[in-house]
Amino acid sequence: MLFQGVLRKMSTVFDQPIHYFWQLGEDRLHVNQLLGKRLEIQFIGQQCLNCGNERPIFRQGFCRSCFFEIPSAGDWIMRPELSTAHLDKEDRDLAYEKKVQLQPHIVYLANSSHVKVGVTRKSQIPTRWIDQGAHQAMAILEVPNRYLAGITEVALKEQVSDKTSWQKMLTQKEETADLQALYQEVKSLFPEEVREYAVEHPEQWNLHFPVEKTPEKVKSLNLEKEQQFAGQLSGIKGQYLIFEDNRVLNVRSNEGTVIGLNIFNS
Repeated sequence: MLFQGVLRKMSTVFDQPIHYFWQLGEDRLHVNQLLGKRLEIQFIGQQCLNCGNERPIFRQGFCRSCFFEIPSAGDWIMRPELSTAHLDKEDRDLAYEKKVQLQPHIVYLANSSHVKVGVTRKSQIPTRWIDQGAHQAMAILEVPNRYLAGITEVALKEQVSDKTSWQKMLTQKEETADLQALYQEVKSLFPEEVREYAVEHPEQWNLHFPVEKTPEKVKSLNLEKEQQFAGQLSGIKGQYLIFEDNRVLNVRSNEGTVIGLNIFNS
C-alpha cells in the first residue's frame, strides 16, 4: 500500500484551473497530477477528527459524542442566523464562538448547479466557492459578524435558493448567469440593519476546475459499504473526485475515514 491516512477535505489553491492537494498521513499529494491515473482505494476504518479515537463517524468527520459537544459543530455552523456571540451569549464555548462569529463575513451569490446564496467568513474566500464547485461567484455583502450574514441569507432565500444539487453541479454544462443583475434584484430584500454593508461594486470571480471529462450521470461511492474501489481519475470539482466509470467520491462527506491508496499509470 503506497499511502495511508485519515481523509480530510482537500486543500486548494486558486489558479486556472484550481489546484487540489490531498494530505494522507505524512504525505501531501498534488491531486491534479493523478488525473488519468488508476487509483485503488481501500477502506480501513474510521477515526474521529476531533478526539482521534477509532469510533464510527456520525457527521462532519466527528464521532457522535464529539459532534454534540464541540463548539465547531454547533447548530450555528450550518445555520448562521442562530449565532449569538454578538450578544455575549454562549452556545457551547463562548471564547471559540466569539473568535469565529465576530469576524468579517461575506454573503455571496455563487453559480454551481444553479445560482445560490451563501454565507462564509471573509477569510474563506475563494475556498468556500471552490469547495462548492461554483464556476461563478460574487460577494455582495460584507458584515462584521456571522449573525448579520445569517439573517441576510434567510431573507434572500425568498428569491434565491441556498442549496446546491451536487449531481447537477458535476454533470451539467456550466451556464453563465448574470450575477450583477441578480444582485440588483435582491438588494431590496436586505434587512434594514445590513444595508450599509452592501458591496458597491462587486467583483465577479470565474473559477475553472480540472475536469477532463464531464460525466453524463454520477453515482456516489460508499467506501464503508464497498470496502475497496478502483478507477481512473478523470476530474476534480468541488470536493469530489470524478472517475471514468461515472462514480464519484465526496471527500468532504467521507472525512474521518481511514483509507489506503495505491496509484497506477493507466
